[in-house]
This record gives sequence, structure tokens and C-alpha cells, in this order.
Amino acid sequence: MTNQQAQAATSAGRSHLAFALDYPDVAAAEANAAPLAAYIGVLKVGLELFVREGARATQIGLNLGCEVFLDLKLHDIPETVERAIGNACQLGVTYLTVHASGGPRMLAQAVERVTKENVPMTLLAVTVLTSLDESDLQAIGVNRSPADQVLSLAKMAQSVGIRGFVSSAAEVGRLRSELGASAILVTPGIRPSGPASDDQKRVATPTSAIRSGSSILVVGRPIRDAKNPVAAAAAIEQEIALALAT
Repeated sequence: MTNQQAQAATSAGRSHLAFALDYPDVAAAEANAAPLAAYIGVLKVGLELFVREGARATQIGLNLGCEVFLDLKLHDIPETVERAIGNACQLGVTYLTVHASGGPRMLAQAVERVTKENVPMTLLAVTVLTSLDESDLQAIGVNRSPADQVLSLAKMAQSVGIRGFVSSAAEVGRLRSELGASAILVTPGIRPSGPASDDQKRVATPTSAIRSGSSILVVGRPIRDAKNPVAAAAAIEQEIALALAT
């Protein structure tokens, strides 16, 4: 591969890499995100930051030229979720998560509200959290393997108009096969070789996730807690780009 080809491949990886802004406030999130923006195409705002800062948190990504992934995992009665989504549509975010286990009526009303608002926002249905394994599912009354539960929830969500799905890399290959090429598959629990998986139980490397069919890889601690976060982000982006190219 020539230097020019390598640079093009690296650039291609940026849009597939999401960084979790797991910081206590906007000042810390912005200070840490700004040096990473050249390598990261999506900034994920989760509950910790959004509950404290609200819309100010989503503005960070917009100011840096990144897509914003608002990870609120909405799960409530359909009318409440629909109204929350109506508010989220005003924030300029590209992705918003809802729990697939909220059921078909909640998901259908969510899709209808996004359509009504006429904004370029994609709903992502969270299937089974990467912190859960089969014993955890059994403890809450789900007598299926994580893989079977993920597929069941994803198919139900797709049937009512959801086009994006969140699962671990362990299930993403099956989802890609069953849901088709147009599905947006988001994979958290991405861990380059080396760091411990912490509370994530179903994890994967960037290369294996991309080759299995992931669209967007969510990385948090391996970048945030690295001695050199910029170098860590650049290495992961390059790994993604090379996996896409090969």
C-alpha cells in the first residue's frame, strides 16, 4: 500500500469510529474531544453528561464537525418516548438510541415522530446490553441466549421501521446477514488488544467487528484512559480503515 493509499484508508476509517464522551461536565468533554476530532467521526453523549449538561453536551460534536450520537436508551410508555424524541429532534443529533425491549408500539411511534419532524436523525434500537451475558438474561426472565434475543428484538424493531441497531460484535455478523446491507449496525464493547474489558462481557477488536459487518464502532475507555489518547484514536481509526480495505 502506498503512502497516498494509506492516508485515504485512514481517512475512510473516521466515519466508522465513535468516541464515548464519558466525562463529568462539558468543559472536560470538550477539552478531551477537540484533539481527537481529526480521527473520530462520531461523538457519543451518554446519560452522565446529558443529565448534567443537557443540549450543551450535544453542541460539542457539532462545533467540532462530528456527528452526534445521543445515547439515552429511551424506554418508557410510547407517548412519553415520542415526546422525548420530538425534543431530541431539535438538537441536531444524527443518532438517538431507544430500547428495542420497549416493544413494537413504542418503536413505531418513535419512528413516526422522527418522520413527522423531518430531520436527518436515525433511531438506533438497543438490543441486549454488552454488559449482559446469558446468566444475566435468565435472571430477568429471558430464556434465550444473547444471540437469539438480539436477533429477535432486532427483527421486531426492523418490522416497525427501525433501521439502526446496537449489539455486541458477537451478534453483528448474524444481524448483517438477517437484516441486510442497509442496516446500520453499531457495536459497543470494542477493545484493542491489551486493555481489560472491565464491565463489558461481549467484546471484540476493531478488525473483527468491521469484518463481521459493523457500521460504527463505539470506543470509550481504550481512548479516554490511554497515556496518549490521540495516538490511541489514530491507531484505532487506522485499524478500522485497513479492515475496511481488506
